[in-house]
Amino acid sequence: MRIGFIGLGVMGAPMAGHLVRAGHDVTGFNRSPEKAVRWAADVGGRAAASAAEAADGADLLILCVGNDDDVRATVAAGLEVTATGAVVVDHTTTSAVVAREMADLAAGAGRAFLDAPVSGGQAGAEGGKLSVMVGGDAEALERARPALQAYSKSIRHMGSAGSGQLTKMVNQICIAGVVQGLAEAVQFTERAGLDPEAVLGAISQGAAQSWQMDNRWATMSRGEFEFGFAVDWMRKDLGLVLDEARRNGSTLALTALVDQFYAEVQAMGGSRWDTSSLAARLKTPPPRG
Repeated sequence: MRIGFIGLGVMGAPMAGHLVRAGHDVTGFNRSPEKAVRWAADVGGRAAASAAEAADGADLLILCVGNDDDVRATVAAGLEVTATGAVVVDHTTTSAVVAREMADLAAGAGRAFLDAPVSGGQAGAEGGKLSVMVGGDAEALERARPALQAYSKSIRHMGSAGSGQLTKMVNQICIAGVVQGLAEAVQFTERAGLDPEAVLGAISQGAAQSWQMDNRWATMSRGEFEFGFAVDWMRKDLGLVLDEARRNGSTLALTALVDQFYAEVQAMGGSRWDTSSLAARLKTPPPRG
C-alpha cells in the first residue's frame, strides 16, 4: 500500500519502520523535520516536508500525533489529497468527540476514518506487538488491516466511530488503578523489610499478576523512572477519561484520585517520568519509632 505516516515519535517511528519492512511504500512526516529525515535514513522510507506531502496520493494515512487539536489540523491538511476512497487511521489517544467529528468529515470527502488507539507502549511499538482497538466502519478496517498487522498482535473492531477511543479510556482506567496498587505494594514491601525480588517471585504467578507487575515492579523498587510512557501523557489521557465520565454519568473516584497523584509527581519534577513513578510519591523515609 501507499502509506502516509504522520508523527514519527517514540511510538510512530518504529510503527512506520515496521510498515517499510513489510514492503509498503511509506512517506513519513514529523513536525520536527530532523526526526523524519533520521527515520527515513534508518529504515529506507521517504521524509516529507509537510503533512500534506506525506498524505498526497496515499491509500492509507496513519496518524500518531499528540492530541485532539493535532488530529484536527493533520486531517484538515491531508484528507483531501489522499487517494479517492482512502482510509485514515488515527492511533492518537483522543476524545471520542473528535473521533466522531473526523469520521463525519472523512465521509463527506469520500474517505473513511478509523479511531484506532493502541496499547503496549514503546516496547510494543518496537516489537511490533501493539494491541489496537478500533472504532469506525468495519469494511474500512479490513482494507487497512494488512498494514496494521505489521506492528500489531491484536486488532479488535469495537463498534462505530469513537468506540476505539472509549475502549482506550477503559484501558487507562485499569492501568491507573493497577499502578497505584503496585506503588503502595512496593512501599509496603520496603517498610516490612521484605526482599522485593523475593516478593515478586512469590506473588507474580498468582491472582495479583499483571503486565505492570511483570514489567515495572523491579524498576519501581529501585526508584527508576526515566523511561516509558510519560506522566504528562497519562494525565492528558486521564483528563479525556474524566471528561467522558462526566458526559456519561460514570463514577470514577479512584481514577480521579490517581490523576491527582500524578499531578503531585509532576510537581516533583516527574513530568517525563514513566507512569510507574507513582511509587516516587511514596518513597519517603519510614516513620521513627
